[in-house]
Amino acid sequence: MMDFKGKQVRVLYSFPLKIGAGRICYTAWEQVEGLAAAGASVMTFPGVLHRPLSATVRVEPTLAWGKLRISYKYFGTKRACAWHDRIVAHRLKKMAGQVDIVHTWSLGARQTLITAAKLGIPTVLERPNAHTRFAYEVVQKECERIGVPLPPDHEHAYNADTLRREEEEYRLAYRLLCPSDFVVKTFVDQGFSRDSLVRHIYGYDEKRFYPDNQPRDPKRGLTMISVGVCAVRKGLHFALEAWLKSPASRDGTFLIAGDFLPAYREKLAPLLNHPSIKVLGHRNDVPELMRKSDILVLPSIEEGFGLVVAEAIGSGCVPLISDACTDICKHMENGMVHPVADVGVLTKQITQLHEDRRLLEKLRAACLSNAPEVTWKAAGVKLLQTYREVIASR
Repeated sequence: MMDFKGKQVRVLYSFPLKIGAGRICYTAWEQVEGLAAAGASVMTFPGVLHRPLSATVRVEPTLAWGKLRISYKYFGTKRACAWHDRIVAHRLKKMAGQVDIVHTWSLGARQTLITAAKLGIPTVLERPNAHTRFAYEVVQKECERIGVPLPPDHEHAYNADTLRREEEEYRLAYRLLCPSDFVVKTFVDQGFSRDSLVRHIYGYDEKRFYPDNQPRDPKRGLTMISVGVCAVRKGLHFALEAWLKSPASRDGTFLIAGDFLPAYREKLAPLLNHPSIKVLGHRNDVPELMRKSDILVLPSIEEGFGLVVAEAIGSGCVPLISDACTDICKHMENGMVHPVADVGVLTKQITQLHEDRRLLEKLRAACLSNAPEVTWKAAGVKLLQTYREVIASR
């Protein structure tokens, strides 16, 4: 076993997409920044650098040369990711003795993982979501149940080639990085040993997400918010049903910030027409919306982490989430947790916070107390510690 206690960890961070763009591209950018702030020596090979990284981070894109770049749309994301993977693997061959750990992402990792193994370098594969086979199955089942078809090109529509590639990468990685206990469980249920699964967390940007310190009128109606893509897997249909069954809907407001899958919106139209529900579409003022809201609802049927939960905690917006989401939300400590698809329990929770504003304020205060533990900076410290543990286990 190797002892890296006190030594600077040299990280090769491989990301096949546009680091610093949206969704997982944003997550990757924050991870690299957090690692650098935590003291790691980070060299990152992104497909494309979409947003500048700190000066201490060495950046060498694989699919961009000056102003020229490979078009993911023209060549296809899978093909571009495969090119990225081959380039990183080729570069890695010349870096023996210069790298302590390699961090990879799905669909752009196969050759890199093989090369690292030959060089004796430990690897981790980021799993920002549940096991893909589980995700495909549970989303398809729910879509069939409620009668909402998934477009063939949707990220959660069954794709045998994607699943084959990802499952091969799962097997090749030395360790799989899981941001929640739920993700761990989906891999254990697929036969993976717990030793192959290591935990870390994601976080939130405290410069953007912070609380409104103005006193709140306990007599005003409750404001609940849903943030993110409005897709079946996020369980918005459960949230709508629970809201409309709760007396909170009589004088409260349910804000929905995010773009809809068209068929899903059509299915939910009768519920969305209720006067207490405000469909806002995609918004750029989410931090402000969270500051003005009392509770965040995220009743996902399948989830990796749910960045919006950390962002809500930082904003003083109490999260009400399913047990498929992040474990940074602790039931009756800094939020409320309900079993997946249990509309009855979610209805009771909304009603309880509507009727008991002292409890709402207690949970909100706990959110703000816990917030420093779930920033991206804290996540970077945790990830670096996880690296050390992985390296030491070799």
